[in-house]
Amino acid sequence: MSQQTSPQAVYIHIPFCTNKCFYCDFNSYVLKDQPVMDYLHALDREMELTVGETPPGTIKSIFVGGGTPTVLKPDEMEYFLSSVKRHFPDWADDIEFSMEANPGTTDLEKLLVMKAGGVNRVSFGVQAFQNDLLTGIGRIHNTDDVYRSLENARLAGISNMSIDLMFGLPNQTVDMLNESIDRALELELPHYSIYSLKVEENTLFHTLFQRNQLPLPSEEDELNMYLLLMSRMKAVGYKQYEISNFAKPGLESRHNTTYWRNEDYYGLGAGAHGYVGGQRHMNIKGVSPFVEAAKTRLPRLEQFRVSREEAMEDFVMVGLRMLDGIRSSDFSDQFGASLESIFEGQLQKMLNAGLLEPHADHGGYRLSERGILLGNEVFGEFVGALTS
Repeated sequence: MSQQTSPQAVYIHIPFCTNKCFYCDFNSYVLKDQPVMDYLHALDREMELTVGETPPGTIKSIFVGGGTPTVLKPDEMEYFLSSVKRHFPDWADDIEFSMEANPGTTDLEKLLVMKAGGVNRVSFGVQAFQNDLLTGIGRIHNTDDVYRSLENARLAGISNMSIDLMFGLPNQTVDMLNESIDRALELELPHYSIYSLKVEENTLFHTLFQRNQLPLPSEEDELNMYLLLMSRMKAVGYKQYEISNFAKPGLESRHNTTYWRNEDYYGLGAGAHGYVGGQRHMNIKGVSPFVEAAKTRLPRLEQFRVSREEAMEDFVMVGLRMLDGIRSSDFSDQFGASLESIFEGQLQKMLNAGLLEPHADHGGYRLSERGILLGNEVFGEFVGALTS
């Protein structure tokens, strides 16, 4: 099971957005008429109750996601960040404090408040560099907003930035993606995250897909988009350290690496998930129910202990997302058992299929080049392998 007694990573969810993107199934709500300060007070109360139950270690990473956390007004942002610092006061000297942002919601004043409150890394949801494509997926920003937001962040003293790009979008061509990559790489940022569109239930895109009104690229084009991304990033020195993530060496997202290493983290806010001391929890999703619950208790929807077998499956599945893969020694340190004996059949099958390969440097396993393209097939092999 997870060995840490004091989590060193914090995830905080701000569920408000200016509008709902057509592909989004995250726990997010349009900002208009929402009780934002009530929510931030409830979040403050949840932090207090959480650290009272499980005191934190030295915090190495904080990640604020959403929604769009940067829809908070400067005074709300200031209150929120002071709240975080009060309940999690012991920060590592080199803490990574990331916040997701939507270009167009980040003026200089707000970014200065963020910087003063400890934020030192911003992840911008850019998605594409064609305004028609952005409108077609329900984004409210345009490419001018992207350049302005990045410039504002630099002026505020935040240089550690990442942008998200998406591929497989309706009406997107390989050439369009190539142009977006050109524009993205011109920025010479430390980090890029790359996501393929998933048509999720309860989204506008799902409704259109059901009606056969969503003009998606062909599977072949989508594969070529991913191959293009990988080759172009590699050619200019970005390391693909995880299936969807590329970074200049040493500038990988430390917070996300916590998840992929199956380490403990606090999960705070409406709908947030956390993993502390071998227990996973999920919070109440709705804003008002979350606010009401936090007045008297931890606003949990469910909480359960992770069995040893499930933790073993999780270790392999999330660990293999990283291109360095998993170490047999880490597995035996955590579980007191041999990775090869527990998953002998699954490992052998994936090695024989050419989707996994032994990692010569550290005595473990990683996805092969083909395995990177068929990751879900590999992970699926370990789902329920011990627990079903």
